[in-house]
Amino acid sequence: MIRHVVFFNANNPEDENAIFDGLSILSNNPHALLFEVRRNLKVDKINKDDPDFIVYAEFADQKALDAYKAHPLYQKSISIVRPLRSMRIAADFLG
Repeated sequence: MIRHVVFFNANNPEDENAIFDGLSILSNNPHALLFEVRRNLKVDKINKDDPDFIVYAEFADQKALDAYKAHPLYQKSISIVRPLRSMRIAADFLG
């Protein structure tokens, strides 16, 4: 299994709802075994640049992750979120 974690920050606080909605589109992508998008609680105050959002997804294998990224909903989400975000960090690991 591949676990996929992505962190996002909004350019502007007023864009946070639009980013959340844009990321939530991905919940309908059929290639993920599990998909979640959440707002960061920002409880740990060590880093002032904590991400605003976390996407967590699980995939059966690399082929499924590739299919997820090739799906039209992924492209739709990118078209909404990319102009509104200031930061995106992704990590994929075997789990």
